[in-house]
Amino acid sequence: MSKIQCNFCGSERYEERRIDYLYSHQGQYLLAPNTPVEICLSCGMVYYDASVLKEIERRFFAIQQKQEKPDRYIQMPTTTVA
Repeated sequence: MSKIQCNFCGSERYEERRIDYLYSHQGQYLLAPNTPVEICLSCGMVYYDASVLKEIERRFFAIQQKQEKPDRYIQMPTTTVA
């Protein structure tokens, strides 16, 4: 088994965590809670598995094309420029 090495700092120390991932495409958003990631314990670089990101993208487009329904809707804060 080969060791994983951080592309940024070279560390081999990682921790698996779950985070909220915000996918955006052309002004539309999908919040994917509980997304699995690996985080470098030396520099904090976050690594996502490609299959996880592909599934988030697939789900986003399925919701946009009304083939699937989102689990829920949330209000995103906005700012106005004076």
